[in-house]
Amino acid sequence: MFAVMGCLAITVAYAMRICLSLAITQMVTTAESSSNSTTDGDTCSGTLSASSNSASSETYDWDEYTQGIILSSFYWGYIVSQVPGGIMADKFGGKYTLSAGILSSTTFTLLTPLVVNKFDSTGLIVLRILMGFGEGATFPALNVLIAEWAPPQERSKIGTMVMTGTQIGTILGTALSGILLEYSPIGWPLVFYVIGSISGFWLLNWILFFHSNPNVHPYISEAEKKYIQDKISENTRKHTQPIPWRHIATSFPVYALLVGQFGHDWGFFTMMTDLPKYMSAVLKFSISSNGLLNALPYAVMWIVSNISSIFADWLIKHDVMSITKVRKAFTTLGFVVPAIFLIAASFAGCNRVLVVVLFVIGISLMGPVYPGLVVNAVDLSPNYSGTLMAMMTAAGALAGILGPYVVGVLTPNQTVTEWRMVFWIAFIVLLVTNVGILFLQRGDVQYWNDLENNGQGSKDFEHRVKSSGCDNSQKDKATT
Repeated sequence: MFAVMGCLAITVAYAMRICLSLAITQMVTTAESSSNSTTDGDTCSGTLSASSNSASSETYDWDEYTQGIILSSFYWGYIVSQVPGGIMADKFGGKYTLSAGILSSTTFTLLTPLVVNKFDSTGLIVLRILMGFGEGATFPALNVLIAEWAPPQERSKIGTMVMTGTQIGTILGTALSGILLEYSPIGWPLVFYVIGSISGFWLLNWILFFHSNPNVHPYISEAEKKYIQDKISENTRKHTQPIPWRHIATSFPVYALLVGQFGHDWGFFTMMTDLPKYMSAVLKFSISSNGLLNALPYAVMWIVSNISSIFADWLIKHDVMSITKVRKAFTTLGFVVPAIFLIAASFAGCNRVLVVVLFVIGISLMGPVYPGLVVNAVDLSPNYSGTLMAMMTAAGALAGILGPYVVGVLTPNQTVTEWRMVFWIAFIVLLVTNVGILFLQRGDVQYWNDLENNGQGSKDFEHRVKSSGCDNSQKDKATT
C-alpha cells in the first residue's frame, strides 16, 4: 500500500508542477512572426494550432524571457525548503510532513487562475515560488518513509516504484492538460481546477488511511509487520542524534548524490518543463497532440524504471554485483545513453516522426537512474535519508532554476538552431556529472549513520580506545 500511495503522492505533486508547462502555451499571446528573421531550415513548416476555446480565457503578452522566469520560479521556493523539510521529516516522520507539502501545492494550484487574472506574471511568479516552497518536503518525507517500509533487498524496487511517480505525474499533467486545453469551455483555467481537485482527493485518502511506519499502521497484518521489521532490523531507523553535518559535508558519496542529482535534473527538467514549448513553437504540433506526445516518453520511462529496478534488486540479492557497482552501472546507463539520443533529436530538424522517436528513447532511458541514483541516499544513511534527499533535491532544484532560464535566454525566436544549443548543454552536463558519479558513488551504509553506537566521529572515542589499552587492530575492530 505504501509503494502505491507514495507513488501517487509524487504523481499529484508533479502533475501540479508540470501542468503550467503546457498551459502556458495557451496563456500567452502568440507572436506572429519571430520566424521572419530566421534563415531557411531554422523553422518548421505548418500552422500552430491554438485551442478552439482559447478565446474564452485571457491571454498575456509574455516574451520568452518572462516565460523562462515563470517556469523556473517554482524552483526558487523549492530549493529553500529542501533542508528544513528533510530535517522535519527525519524528526517528525514522513506522513504529516508530506501532507503539509501537498496541501500547500493543492491550494496554490487551485488559486492560479484567480491570481494570474488579478496580478498578471508577477502574481504567477510569487504563487509558483510559494508552491515550490511548500512542495520542498515531498521527496525528503518519502525517503524517510522508504527507510521505514522498504527492506534493503527490495529497496530498489519499492524506492523506484515510489519515485517513478515523477513519470506518472508528468504523463497525467501533460496528457490531461492537452485534452482539457483542447476542449475546455472556460479555457486554460480548467487545467488548474481539475488537477488541483485530483490532488485534494489523494490527500484526503492519505490522511485517513496511511501511517508513518508499520508499527503504528492499524491495517497491516502481524505477519507482514514482522517480515518488514526482521528484514530491515540491521539498518532500521533508530532514534536519531543531532545531524552529523561535519561528517556529511566531508563525505564523497554524498557529493556523488549532489552532482548526480544536478546532472540528471538538468536533463530531466529541461525536457519536462520546456519540451512542450519546443513541440508547440518549433515543431508546430496542435495542443492536444502536444500533450499526448509529451506524455509518451514518460510512459515508456515508467516501464523502463520499474523493469530496471527489479533487475537491480535481482543482481544485489543474488550477489552478482555489489550494491555500489549496481548503483554506478544503472546511473551511468541513465545518463550517457539519454544524452546521446537527446543530441541526436536536435539534429533531426523538422522530421517530426524521427524527433518524437528519438525523444521517446532518450527520455525513457533515464529510467535506470532511479535504481541507480535516486534510492542511493537510503543506502548511505537510513537514519538521515530525509536530510540527504533534501540536499539532493536542492541540487536538482538549482538545475530547475537555471535550466528554464537558460532556455528563455537562448531561444528568443524559437528556432531549431537555438534549441540545438539547449540540447548540447544538456548533453555536456549529463556526461560531465556522470564522470563524478563513477569516481565518488558508494552503496554501503556510511559510518556517520549511527555515530552514537559505532563510536566513529565522537570526541571521546579515541580516549576510550587509548585508556582501554587497545592496539591498532583492536581499535579497528571497535570501529566496526
